[in-house]
Amino acid sequence: MPLTSAQNLSQNLAHQIDKAAEALLAGGVIAYPTEYCFGLGCDPRNILAMKKLLNVKRRKPEQGVILIAANLDQVQEYADVNKVQNMESVTSSWPGPNTWLLPVKPNVSQWVRGKHASIAMRIPDHALCLSLLATFGHPIVSTSANRTGEQEHLDANAVRHDLGKECDYIIDAPVGGASNPSTIRDALTGATLR
Repeated sequence: MPLTSAQNLSQNLAHQIDKAAEALLAGGVIAYPTEYCFGLGCDPRNILAMKKLLNVKRRKPEQGVILIAANLDQVQEYADVNKVQNMESVTSSWPGPNTWLLPVKPNVSQWVRGKHASIAMRIPDHALCLSLLATFGHPIVSTSANRTGEQEHLDANAVRHDLGKECDYIIDAPVGGASNPSTIRDALTGATLR
């Protein structure tokens, strides 16, 4: 019995997610769809991968990066959530396009947190992202797939045209329906930064 197009798409996405996770594990930089636009990602534990991603992005290391996680356990690998009095406000906004600045654990690399005492994290509301994070088993970097200061890319073809030679893998799937980048808020002060 032949597969329907929905089944083919599902198998195709599963295959792409596996390939992207392999690229991450090998220290590569990937591009993948998020709620709003395509993101660039790598394994934040791999310093060489972080350097490569920041070079592709043309981003200064002291700025730090956003990490996306599949669940609160993954968030707690980087953030000291015990220092946040109103953690329920944070967790009730996830999954969703809500990035929170959380107190960073002392062992987190400056390549990830930059010059900050906090780390920017979110649990995305995008099924493909969550599947990628579950398959990889660890948070990944999530910065928009464009050079710093340039327009975000909304599809895989645009990423391929602009950054294809510098990406180790590009997941070809649609972005979510968000019309803006994620909100960024400080979990300690409640201040909205974006």
